[in-house]
Amino acid sequence: MTTLPAALRDKVEFAPADLDWLHQLVGDWQLVADLSMADLVLWVRNKNGRLMAMDQCRPSNNPTVHPDDVIGLRMPAVREALALEALASCQVKIAKDSVWNGTVAVKEEFIPVVRGGRAIAVLTRESTVGLLSGGRLIDDGQLQAANRLCQMISQGDFPVSGAGTSVRHGMPRVTDGMICLSVEGNVTYASPNATTCFHRLGIKGSLDKVQLLEQVTNLIPPHSHVDETMSLVLMGRQAWLTELELGGVFLAVRSVPLLDAGQRAGGLLLVRDITELRRREQALLSKDATIREIHHRVKNNLQTVSALLRMQARRAKQPEAQEALREAERRVATIATVHDALSQNIDEIVDFDEVFGQVLRQAALVAESDHKVSVQLEGRFGMVDGDAAQALVTVLAELVTNAVEHGLAKRDGTVTVTAQRDGAALKVLVSDDGEGVAEGKVMSGLGTQIVSTLVRTELHGVIDWSPNPQGGTVVTIHACLED
Repeated sequence: MTTLPAALRDKVEFAPADLDWLHQLVGDWQLVADLSMADLVLWVRNKNGRLMAMDQCRPSNNPTVHPDDVIGLRMPAVREALALEALASCQVKIAKDSVWNGTVAVKEEFIPVVRGGRAIAVLTRESTVGLLSGGRLIDDGQLQAANRLCQMISQGDFPVSGAGTSVRHGMPRVTDGMICLSVEGNVTYASPNATTCFHRLGIKGSLDKVQLLEQVTNLIPPHSHVDETMSLVLMGRQAWLTELELGGVFLAVRSVPLLDAGQRAGGLLLVRDITELRRREQALLSKDATIREIHHRVKNNLQTVSALLRMQARRAKQPEAQEALREAERRVATIATVHDALSQNIDEIVDFDEVFGQVLRQAALVAESDHKVSVQLEGRFGMVDGDAAQALVTVLAELVTNAVEHGLAKRDGTVTVTAQRDGAALKVLVSDDGEGVAEGKVMSGLGTQIVSTLVRTELHGVIDWSPNPQGGTVVTIHACLED
């Protein structure tokens, strides 16, 4: 639901449909301000019947006549009479005398904002006398388009319902280029920037009086893909945005139908050359595809290494060599799992609970045990930085495997991994109900040495082995993650 500015929430009442209409107008009135080279101020009646400024818009191509914000201010009484007359008559009113604002003389127009045959607000269009911009008078074609849009506002035809006027990347503006069309789709006015845009597309000569759709259609190679909205946009029939591409040149074209008492009276096109924008986007897509291909190759290489270790383990004669190669294979598989998760996340962070769930299942399956062993995960790890995730998953996979292969080698049992996260602080307990670790065996193997080193150097924490009161062993890790 759209809302009023904070300065008006307790002073103005509007039906939801009327308020939504005003917000649609404000969402697209920069077009009117730039065409008019004028400031726009939207005035609404407060509960006392006085007109207050609801919003304002400054032109992007001309100096403003309102350097300070006017939102929430009341309209001076000397101006309010003409504004109320515009509201009552649903007709545009023009002040006879200009107003001196301290630096320039300002011409004022009062435009009723009509919805469903009712005037619900007043829009003032305030411009410097003479409509000077950069030392020149405003172009007649541009001014005529601005006047037509203001007339449409007073007739309830603008904003165009369902036009989707929200700002998009590459949306053309008045300063990028504008074209006015007749009812038949012939060009009646084209700004210099618009002419340049279509010259780059391939149209030769002046655009004056040519039918733009015919000229563009003649340039399209046979059997080319064409946006189905192109014809409606280039004829000015629908308030849509389309994109033209010919010979590596990209133009964004927006159409605004011009109406007179609800009947088509022509069209307004805004055009922008977005060739460089699309080139950069294509370069980014190419880089993204390259990075994805690199990730895919790394994943394949890790799988190849894992397969080679598995093959070598089968050919090894000594049990110690077989065991060492199987452990190396398992560690490579763990690294591959985390890499795969990171390669799908541009933020270089992972949902560790999801990743570790996969590793946990693999660790329980790979570990050798002739007995029934279940593995449980309690608590949540949350989101973890990529570097910390790689170290943490290696540590936990090693501890779970050791618990299955050593603590539960001769009995059924359960391995439980419990996570307790508080910001950057992480506490993890890996417990089993097996035989426990014999005295003097802690830190005696390569696996526990790897675990201790990773906890200390990569996770900035400590690790401790202790007996489980229910039997077995509890390994406690205190780590500090990037929050």
